Amino acid sequence: MIFYWVMCVLGTVLPYYFLIQWGIDHRGLDAGLMIQEIAASRMSSFAWADVLVSAVVLIHFIRIEGRRMSVPNIWLPILATCVVGVSLGLPLFLAMRELERRKHREAL
Repeated sequence: MIFYWVMCVLGTVLPYYFLIQWGIDHRGLDAGLMIQEIAASRMSSFAWADVLVSAVVLIHFIRIEGRRMSVPNIWLPILATCVVGVSLGLPLFLAMRELERRKHREAL
């Protein structure tokens, strides 16, 4: 379980480290420049397409599995996925699901 919480921290710090560095280099977050750089090469477009599809699938998974397991506050990993990315949304949901599983086991 601690693994998921460590991944939550890394999944937030690492992407935002690079975003902040990019913002410093370009003196702010210029959305037009960001989109231009995302589309600058086929490799960066490939990576962004992969991330976007993964985020959509993850949000769907969180909604379905969250309801099935009665995980409270499933909006939180969905929001984390939208604000930070899959790198936070997935480990956060897995940690929350594991907490719920432990509660069910202890109740038995």
